[in-house]
Amino acid sequence: MNVTWLDLADDTPFGLDNLPYGVFSVAGAPERRIGVPVGDRVLDLTAAAAETAAAFAPLLTAGVLNPLLAVGPATWREVRESVREWLTEPKYADRLRPHLVPLAEVTTHLAFEVADYVDFYSSEHHALNAGKIFRPDATELPPNWKHLPIGYHGRAGTVVASGTPIVRPHGQRKPRNAETPSFGPSQLLDIEAEVGFVVGVPSTVGTPVSTADFADHVFGVCLVNDWSARDIQAWEYQPLGPFLGKSFATSVSPWIVPLAALEHARVDGPPQDPEPFEYLRTTEKWGLDLALEVRLNGHLVSSPPFATQYWTAPQQLAHMTVNGASLRTGDLFASGTVTGPERDQRGSFLELSWGGREPFELPGGETRTFLQDGDEVVISATAPGPGGSRIGFGDVRGTVVPG
Repeated sequence: MNVTWLDLADDTPFGLDNLPYGVFSVAGAPERRIGVPVGDRVLDLTAAAAETAAAFAPLLTAGVLNPLLAVGPATWREVRESVREWLTEPKYADRLRPHLVPLAEVTTHLAFEVADYVDFYSSEHHALNAGKIFRPDATELPPNWKHLPIGYHGRAGTVVASGTPIVRPHGQRKPRNAETPSFGPSQLLDIEAEVGFVVGVPSTVGTPVSTADFADHVFGVCLVNDWSARDIQAWEYQPLGPFLGKSFATSVSPWIVPLAALEHARVDGPPQDPEPFEYLRTTEKWGLDLALEVRLNGHLVSSPPFATQYWTAPQQLAHMTVNGASLRTGDLFASGTVTGPERDQRGSFLELSWGGREPFELPGGETRTFLQDGDEVVISATAPGPGGSRIGFGDVRGTVVPG
């Protein structure tokens, strides 16, 4: 870790090797600013760039990251290197101290305007579990699963900032033992612990994006909770897939960790058999060794490992553009539920309670199958950094409120 004139704890998840980006405001000043968390403070990047007369300062005045996202890797590197220089060179200390805000005093907002949202289904363990839960005699994945990254297009307008209350959705439900459907609030409200990727540089309609060009288009990584109403989803999804059971809310973490901060987290993905089609093959390591944690009302209930994902982000990006679909600045695509091989590594309540048939215990004697009103879910993650440090992502949190 670089020497800095800041007083940073050795174990901070927001050290100089991280430097994620987000949007914040403070009490009494509603204007939204671009910020970078460093230790227990946030550097007002909008003000710092103006203070230092940085050439990229105009990209940081919109109150969202989109102008910065759109310009591409060369400017992303310039901004990151400038921030590191400002925080390590003592000559900047007096000028920048007034632009450091205690992290505890900021309100974070959705960091970028979401253009499109795509959700994938890339955990083999999750796919196998889901199959067994819904079809107890199932032993195999769907026949297409290992040939392509399965996904669906979601609803960008209900991607919300961490901390936004989650209103219990209403819709049609039909339990297996019911003769006819009914309408009302979801009784099987669930989470999906996921990892999201934020697109910066757009592409042209009709021109696929290759796996090799992943880092030329994708700016960074965030955490995602893709809330799911399992009972609504089960009745509606055949034959066209997820709709109302998924489109009511998708929460994202406040800080977008740039790809440059994750060099030490890059690992090989799991072996793929059969060999993917040419457009899905990769030559670089883009599996990511992220350790997720899911907490319900403050209690750790699951620790999903992201490195187990069968399909990697470059493969997902290549697949969703191979037909000529274009990328737009602010596109978000998510991994799908992250689940590992062990029971305490399951990234959804569907799996933790095995479809509601096996309630899981909380301290104090409480049990859960699916979410109750008033429940708060917090998903966090860290990744390896240089010298044994850990890169933090910040929490994605949401509390269920009645519909």
